[in-house]
Amino acid sequence: MLTRACLILSLLVSAPLWCQDDATGANGTDTTPDTTNDTRMLTPPPVSSQTYPTATGSEARSNYLRYGVGFTTAYSNNIVGGTNPLSDVTYSISPSISLDETNSTLHSTLSYSPGFTFYQRESDLNAADQNLSLNITDRLSPHFTLSARDSLMKSSSIFNQLDFGSGGVSGGTQGPNLSLIPPVADMLTNSAYVGVSYQFAMNGMIGASGTFTNLHYANSADVAGLSDSNSQGGSLFYSLRASRMHYFGLSYQYQRLVSPFTAGQSETQTHTVFFFYTLYPSSTFSISFFGGPQYSDTLQPPILLGLQLPASRAWTPAAGASLSWQGRLTSVALSYQHVISGGGGLSEAVHLDGASASIRQQIARTFSASLGAAYAQNDMIGSALFGGDANGHTLSGTVSVSKQFGEHLGFQLGYTRLHQDYGSVPALASTPDTNREFVSVSYQFSRPLGR
Repeated sequence: MLTRACLILSLLVSAPLWCQDDATGANGTDTTPDTTNDTRMLTPPPVSSQTYPTATGSEARSNYLRYGVGFTTAYSNNIVGGTNPLSDVTYSISPSISLDETNSTLHSTLSYSPGFTFYQRESDLNAADQNLSLNITDRLSPHFTLSARDSLMKSSSIFNQLDFGSGGVSGGTQGPNLSLIPPVADMLTNSAYVGVSYQFAMNGMIGASGTFTNLHYANSADVAGLSDSNSQGGSLFYSLRASRMHYFGLSYQYQRLVSPFTAGQSETQTHTVFFFYTLYPSSTFSISFFGGPQYSDTLQPPILLGLQLPASRAWTPAAGASLSWQGRLTSVALSYQHVISGGGGLSEAVHLDGASASIRQQIARTFSASLGAAYAQNDMIGSALFGGDANGHTLSGTVSVSKQFGEHLGFQLGYTRLHQDYGSVPALASTPDTNREFVSVSYQFSRPLGR
């Protein structure tokens, strides 16, 4: 083992010297192969924690101030869940403002959208929502990059979000578990990320990141069987570019996953080491794989009469894959992961098998169609308390078409199907299926910046 460690260390230390030898010949001329002409490395999806873009190449635009308002009416056959499901029609109004600015070193996006939802029959469910997000990528020097993101959502229903079902697909491994979708209930979610990367050589990069997520339900009686959750995590990675198209790397990740509830709290800590590989056939096409061992240590709270359950410790495999392609008129993003994740509302952390897909097709200059789908199997890693086994799965899909009339007016028509099978979660068990049809009209303005 000591010999292997010394060998690996010598490889890392000598990487800058290799790069200098590859880049210049004996007379100082550039002899870099065609496959490594680009000096700046990319951060591979398994360690970047970025969401894949859904806009097609012809739609990608930056340096704009956008503002407007959207109106949505929707019919749902299941608005409250529980033993007495209700159907109703909702009317929502959502003003929005977004600032997207790019220069030679900085790309920042700031978005804010409040929302107001009114129910045709169940007027006591009328609610106001808040959405705020910030995304910054700053190249502080030619070789050092800082990335930071934060999103805050206060909502009475995830269906009220303008981007629900739009296909937020990520190739990362430490995202929040958002697969459980409760009925109408006030909730607050916050997700933050900060990461740095340093390209220390022509073909070598190291990086570190930290994450934080929080889920809080304002009234636990509205979500019987679900609980709050929060997590903190950190990671380190090393990435090697073998050629312009091939990236290899190694990453270590730590997570602390907490689910507090009346009896105490369940806490799981994980340590993961995985190898990753990313192939870039082009600047708008990537395929990634990752895999490695994951160790978990779970401590349950005391149960009846102060009886303490034994800690649950185990080694399990972690693995996943993702794909992203942005064509001129089509964008596709797919991902799959098998990891230990936060419970997302369950009373403890889970073994998560999750898959998601997003497809967007621009049929004509002002007409497009999109499909978003997701599947998640959540298996609790310890012993479920007070109610038996809460393992289950979620399957959701949204299909929609959009039409632009002129420069400012937009129209969208869509359908969402949601199925959740969690036998010991009262808020979800008795009415597992939701069907929702919606129509949206938006009026948007955009103003170019610095032009």
